[in-house]
Amino acid sequence: MNIIPAIDILEGQVVRLVKGKLQNKIVYSDNPIEIAEKLETQGADIIHVVDLDATLTTGWNNNNNNTEIILKIIDTIKIPVQVAGGIRSIDAIKKMFEKKAEKIVIGTLAYKHPQVLQQLSKDKVEKIVISIDQNKGIVMIDGWRQPSGFKVIEAIKFFMAKGVKEFLLTTVDRDGTLNGPDLDTLSYASNVNGAKIIASGGISSIEDIIRVKNIGCSAVILGKSIYDGKIDVKKAIAIV
Repeated sequence: MNIIPAIDILEGQVVRLVKGKLQNKIVYSDNPIEIAEKLETQGADIIHVVDLDATLTTGWNNNNNNTEIILKIIDTIKIPVQVAGGIRSIDAIKKMFEKKAEKIVIGTLAYKHPQVLQQLSKDKVEKIVISIDQNKGIVMIDGWRQPSGFKVIEAIKFFMAKGVKEFLLTTVDRDGTLNGPDLDTLSYASNVNGAKIIASGGISSIEDIIRVKNIGCSAVILGKSIYDGKIDVKKAIAIV
């Protein structure tokens, strides 16, 4: 199982939101690059970097994003970077792959224009992670503000048929709360044959990580738990 620390960037700062709401913002650092270097030294195999400005506006096709910071992170650290947040065009996907992003997480774009996957080579599709941000069983898009029309398992099977193997599953009501993962939904999703589920949302302890591992998730995203000192990345990696 992979331990994947997250760096959420808003207005150039490392932050965490609770349930995706800006009014619940907590700022942890003014230096995302320094945080990435620190996580690398702690033994992380890959880092998940989210552009919240792009997510909450119209994506990377505007000036309100943190693209340059993300590219600097990719250039600075030696471990792979998984990029997410507001990637809503084929050009944005191709640019990130050209800049050596290891994996790219897409949500809104994939649900609105699934044909975009056909514009990528097979090896690139295998590096795409589809985000499944669910609320009461319905996948949410547009920064968690609109329903996609897909249920969780429907989405997984739909995109697996297009060559995608990996899914980032977040229960919106758990994100940033430290109230524990949504084990029921994660277990349900992990039972889809061939699907690799990355667990996200609510994880607050090593015990939570072990529970998520035991139900079959392939990886776990850690955010608020590491910034609040509840989970030590190095210890978590050693245990799992």
